[in-house]
Amino acid sequence: MKRTQVAVIGAGQAGLSAAYHLVRMGFPRYDGVVVLDRNPAPGGAWQHRWDSLTMHDVHGIANLPGVDVPPSAGVERANAFVPQYFADYETRFELPVVRPVIVESVRHNGELFELTTDQGEYEAEAIVNATGTWNRPFIPWYPGIETFQGRQLHTADYNGAGEFAGRHVLVVGGGASAVQLLAEISEVATTPWVTRRPPEWRTPGEEFGPEIGRQIIAKVDERVRAGLPPKSVVAVTGLQLREQEQAAYRKGVYTRLPMFSRITPDGVEWADGRAEHVDAILWATGFRADLAHLAPLHLREPSGGIRMDGTHTVLEPRVHLIGYGPSASTIGGNRAGFQAARQLRDLLQPVAA
Repeated sequence: MKRTQVAVIGAGQAGLSAAYHLVRMGFPRYDGVVVLDRNPAPGGAWQHRWDSLTMHDVHGIANLPGVDVPPSAGVERANAFVPQYFADYETRFELPVVRPVIVESVRHNGELFELTTDQGEYEAEAIVNATGTWNRPFIPWYPGIETFQGRQLHTADYNGAGEFAGRHVLVVGGGASAVQLLAEISEVATTPWVTRRPPEWRTPGEEFGPEIGRQIIAKVDERVRAGLPPKSVVAVTGLQLREQEQAAYRKGVYTRLPMFSRITPDGVEWADGRAEHVDAILWATGFRADLAHLAPLHLREPSGGIRMDGTHTVLEPRVHLIGYGPSASTIGGNRAGFQAARQLRDLLQPVAA
């Protein structure tokens, strides 16, 4: 049984930020703070994203505390550029990351938390959970989904538009990923688009400034303080076409269809009897928070969410969720990492190194 004061679960942006601040605030590496990361290499979820996603597409990422993101020409693959930045960061600050370690469950063990992993047991006085969403892609159930004989995949499985050349690909979902992938895939395939609700487009040229950002955070924070599941960012911000998607817009790629009512072996059908053959269904339907390992702690409310007060859960103040709810962004993850570290320093007092 390995013992530490604070176990950080996940080494993405939020997890690295928390580890950096915990070390800076006096928690000794490994005995005071350890980071358990399920990935085989640095980079968090970024290492798993599709090759065609460039730094231009993601508009860069927020700086990790203490080191700016290196200059980017924009053409670099995000799944290589960001992991290299994270790897260099871990090395520079000698962060106590252990990988690959899959945390299977966290439960109370007296005054401590017991973490069961695929690499043995850990005990900790507090938990900082930074597992994000990548490992919980969401595909909604529709009648007949199991009968479809074509290909079904989630954006988490997407490897590039080339595999769909000449095909008829149904894209499902109203988020930013759907908008981006529609532009890519429509260059080599036909791409009908369906969403549950009409997409809400932001006004062209509207600046996404600090005030809008504060409004978004306030709305998401209101939900998690009430114990409700956080909504997607797009549900609050709306959609906006980027420069590289304007050509697709002019071609009519973003003509949206209402949601179908059932899936057939060779396509989909609507409630009015209309049917359409498709070769593949791409579910751009988002992700859910990866929190199943925390289930033994019984943190969820009847509404399905986890009631939060800042970064810590209301039912267990020694469990912090960062990169969750209002901190589910690179900037938000950084801030939450600092906030969680400061609160745990005051609560636990770091042991002498």
